[in-house]
Amino acid sequence: MRKRISTLLLAGATAIALAGCGSGGGSDTAGVAGVAEDGKITMGFSQVGAESGWRTANTKSVQGAAKDAGIELKFSDAQQKQENQIKAIRSYIQQKVDVIAFSPVVESGWDTVLKEAKNAKIPVVLTDRAVDSADTTLYKTFLGSDFVEEGRKAGKWLVEQRKDDAGPVNIVELQGTTGSAPANDRKAGFAEVIAADPKFKIIASQTGDFTRAKGKEVMEAFLKSNPDIDLLFAHNDDMGLGAIEAIEGAGKTPGKDIEIITVDAVKDGMQALADGKINYIVECSPLLGPQLMDLAKKVVKGEQVPARVVTEETTFTPEQAKEVLSTRQY
Repeated sequence: MRKRISTLLLAGATAIALAGCGSGGGSDTAGVAGVAEDGKITMGFSQVGAESGWRTANTKSVQGAAKDAGIELKFSDAQQKQENQIKAIRSYIQQKVDVIAFSPVVESGWDTVLKEAKNAKIPVVLTDRAVDSADTTLYKTFLGSDFVEEGRKAGKWLVEQRKDDAGPVNIVELQGTTGSAPANDRKAGFAEVIAADPKFKIIASQTGDFTRAKGKEVMEAFLKSNPDIDLLFAHNDDMGLGAIEAIEGAGKTPGKDIEIITVDAVKDGMQALADGKINYIVECSPLLGPQLMDLAKKVVKGEQVPARVVTEETTFTPEQAKEVLSTRQY
């Protein structure tokens, strides 16, 4: 009986200690569940996949930054499937990590698992992509680009370049993964800008799933069904690079017969831009690792962080690409 009472007392003390974890009430992490006595942080990170050069660079940035920051990283690759990310997040909750970070495959369908993390008092950081949950208390902050603004930048360049054209300007669009934040937002930003002039017409728009192979496949279909294409807007470089193969295969010259705008500015894309096969690239930096680790340390300590942290990015013309190509990190 005495042994049973001691066990219950120990369990009660543990429950009290766990109730204080991640509450935001203090900055001392020593002795907190999941945090070593030396204060070392464990992060569970769920990545979208390895669908593009951008994503590979993003993964390397996160892994390298975790090592530099002394953060133990539990990494999972969702292979572009939401169900895999949800399983990974639940696994991190069971392992009682100190913080969970993930780049959501799609925007919707996260409330249940994020509530589970919140109930377990494990803070969540969104990185690269947002979720559309109305309950913003389910995560501490979102670190990433302004995808709508990226779409606007692409549209503004097009409007300026073609301002003296009588029209029409026939546009095809290679969208990113259906339901993902960058696909939704880049499409919206681009459409918002070109809507001011009716000569700009999107004659075909389809997902290329952010991959080079799918970009080529969809562009081949566009070319067969739409003989008069003036411009391609691809939501990332990889799809644009696949489309270049399709355009060349159809006997046309990319960058001349069909102008191309893409988003990302990975090295292969920048090379194509410097070579004149792409006309304009809107940058979206994948090097979010150091900022992510800084935010993770702060939320684990219970410090206040901004609800939205926007990365600073630029745009590139072929001439600008030639100047910076040798120094690109990704």
